[in-house]
Amino acid sequence: MPSSLIRIRNRLGELVEPAKISSSDAKNRFGKILERVTEEGGVAITLRNEPKFVVISVETYQRLARADARSLNTLTEEFDALLDRMQEPGQRKAMERAFNMTPAELGRVARKHGGVVAPAASSRAPATVKKTKKRSERG
Repeated sequence: MPSSLIRIRNRLGELVEPAKISSSDAKNRFGKILERVTEEGGVAITLRNEPKFVVISVETYQRLARADARSLNTLTEEFDALLDRMQEPGQRKAMERAFNMTPAELGRVARKHGGVVAPAASSRAPATVKKTKKRSERG
């Protein structure tokens, strides 16, 4: 991963490229790394000039963890609301009816409810619809 793709928010909230320190320097001068994290928001530790690790402050880590939890909570709430709507009276039968409709029936319902249906091959001749068996009647 090129180092240009790594960005860290500094104390002012700006997205900045972190300082890069080799893994051998990190091993030998850990205190210096901690100072730079405090001053700059984070440090990328490289191995053979490729970023492999990022050292960030606890505050930054907690902010990132909260952001992930909020995203997951939002998705969970949206899924639960959708599932609740699908459990309302009549929804199961409505879905069964939709899955058992022929393509022609689906097309009529789509037109009735403002859906888009592909136009006929010729604008002068009306489209013919082949009658097909319902899914429940198929063998």
